[in-house]
Parts: sequence; structure tokens; C-alpha cells
Amino acid sequence: MGPDQRPQLDGFSLILPFPYRVAVILVAGFWGWGFNLQYLLKANIDVPALIRYPPRQSPNHEPHHASTYRLATLLTIPLLLSILLFWAVTHGSYELVEKLDFIPQSYLFIFFIILVLPINRLSRSGRHRLLITLRRVSIGGLADTQNGKFGDILLADALTSYAKVLGDLFVTFCMFFSPDSHSTSKPDRYCGTGYVLPLIVAAPSIIRLRQCLIEYVRVRRTGSRRAGGQHLANALKYSTAFPVIILAAKLRNYSPLEFYGWSEMSLARLLTFFSFINSGYSFYWDVSKDWDLTLFSASRGDAEHPYGLRRNRYFSDRMYYWAIAIDLVIRFSWLCTFVPNLRWLPEHESGIFVLMFLEVARRWMWVFFRVEAECIRNDRGPSPDDVLLGDFRGKLDAD
Repeated sequence: MGPDQRPQLDGFSLILPFPYRVAVILVAGFWGWGFNLQYLLKANIDVPALIRYPPRQSPNHEPHHASTYRLATLLTIPLLLSILLFWAVTHGSYELVEKLDFIPQSYLFIFFIILVLPINRLSRSGRHRLLITLRRVSIGGLADTQNGKFGDILLADALTSYAKVLGDLFVTFCMFFSPDSHSTSKPDRYCGTGYVLPLIVAAPSIIRLRQCLIEYVRVRRTGSRRAGGQHLANALKYSTAFPVIILAAKLRNYSPLEFYGWSEMSLARLLTFFSFINSGYSFYWDVSKDWDLTLFSASRGDAEHPYGLRRNRYFSDRMYYWAIAIDLVIRFSWLCTFVPNLRWLPEHESGIFVLMFLEVARRWMWVFFRVEAECIRNDRGPSPDDVLLGDFRGKLDAD
């Protein structure tokens, strides 16, 4: 595509070019995790103990959330400086925004350099734990319970919410190193071969699918068929993402010859069908299995707890109801395509950014209740109908 044929950038992309949008969401994840740790600590939930992270050796040592905030600050300062520099030299000029794409792209290199630098003052132990865990879960690995299985699950689940962000991260580098494009141009989500981007987006779901199968095998060794069935059901949940990813990718570059008579409208309807399955299944799992709430069970109206919640709770009742509502809305945010006043969201870069950020925010909210449920399981044992992700007793713990 020649320079005169490139789509013109909108005002949002001139202010916050594509690489910066990816960077902002990546950095936001570190701030969110720090707030997770801080708030849960105030609620008397020891997250480091749950993920088997080494405890502080002295009460004089800074808490874990403080070191997380320090790392987030170290990632944020160069990002803000880079953005201010970019604004100062481009002045919103379309030509300069494209020509100087190396400025925002260079921050992504800085981001990864900070994560791997072997400097103790840069939260080295936390970064090392993150990288080690990433390396293990990147192939769908799963530690034993005593070695931090729950931390692996939290990180892998977080990656599923970052799936599209990771896809866009690939696109920024693909465009940057392509001779006929700039990473600050309108995003070319067909960059590279047609299979690479969908595979990257699907990778986190593949990781969680494999982890569920690992847990299934572990539980089967204990002779607990019922628990194994729940792990297979969880694996099925992640597999429902694959038709959505594949169909969405194909519809972006629809070709009648490739689908042997399937019209674009038929594929769109099929995509809607699978999206409903994936979103509905995932929402049910968030509420019933990950958070151990009773909204979808026969005990939802028991006198022992407020409607749809559970007996043991660390947070105010209102927070649970708000969390359920927010989770439902964001899980089905793709329906904005059918709402005239919201159709701009998936069609404009500013809207795509908002949707991605909302999904990451939903995962940040999800962590509070998922960690709380894990804490209750460890203290009181799994609930009678949920032996999915908590610590198993007996043979499983010894596995």
C-alpha cells in the first residue's frame, strides 16, 4: 500500500498512536495488580501466601504491593516522557506521526528491558517470579499446589483478558518492521500471515485449556471422577473461544471462495451464535465456579446468605451485586455492534481501545473475588459443589 493509499488517521490516533495504546494497557495491568494486593491485604487476605510467594523476612520490609507500585512507576515514567516527547515533536501532524513511529515503538522495547534487567532495586524478585511463571504457563504448564499452582492460574487467566492486546502488540512490531508501513499508521491487523494473529489471540485460551487437562489428569489419579468432570467442563469453556476467534478473523478478510458458498451474513450469524455460547458460559463460570456464588444454584435463596451470594464473605454485599452486573455487561460488550448508538465502539480505534481496556478492568475486578474465594476454600475447604480450583486434600496435595 503506497503512502497516498493509506487510510488517514483519526484525531484519537494522532494523540495516542497505536503502540502507545498497547503500552498503556500493559502498564495498567501492573497498577491494577498492585491495587489488588493492597486492597486484599486490608481485607486480611494474604495473596502472597495463596500464590506461594516468599513472605517478607521482616515487618520492616515494604509490603508486596509497594514493590509492585514501584515497578509500575518505573514502567510509567518513561511512557509519560515518551508521549510528551512525541507530542512535542509531532504537533499532531499526520506526516510526522507516521514518520516518527520509532519514538512510541521504542518505549515497547524499554518496557521489556525493564522487566528483564537484573537490578535489585527494580523489584527484581517480583520480576523474576513473573518471568519464571510466564515461561511455565506459556506452554500451558501448571505448578503443583505447594509450588504456586494458584498463581499460575491467575496469570494464565489474566492473559486471556490480554489476548487482543497481545495480538495488537504483535501487529505493532509487524508494522514497524514492514518496509511499506509504520506502526503509528492505522492498525493493519492483517499484517503477517493470516494465521499468526488469530493464533496469538487464541494462545491464552490454549494455555488454560491445557492447564485444565493437566488438572483433570491429576484429579483422575486420586479416583475422583466428579472433580475430573468439572475440569473438563472448564476446559470446554476455554475451547468455546476458538470458533469466535477463527470466525472473527475470517470475517475481517471475507472471501466467498474460501467458504464454499457460505455468505458473509451466514458467517456473521454463526459468529453471533458462538459468541453467545462463549460469553454466557464464561459469565456463568465467573459467578458460580470462580467466585463460588450461588446465583445459578438451587441454594441462591437460602436464609444463611443474601440472595445469590454465599455464607462467607469478605466484602460488602453491594460489591458482589455490582461485580455480577459489571461482569455480565463486559462479557457481552460485543453486542454493542447491534446497538446503533454504540456501533462506533468496534468500528473506531478509540472504541476498540475502550473495549480492550474494559476487558482488562473486568479481569482486575474478577481477581478480587477469585482470590477471596480461594482464601475461603483454603480456610474452610471447597464448597460441596465446587472442587475445581481450590487446594485438594489427600492424594492430590501429594501429587
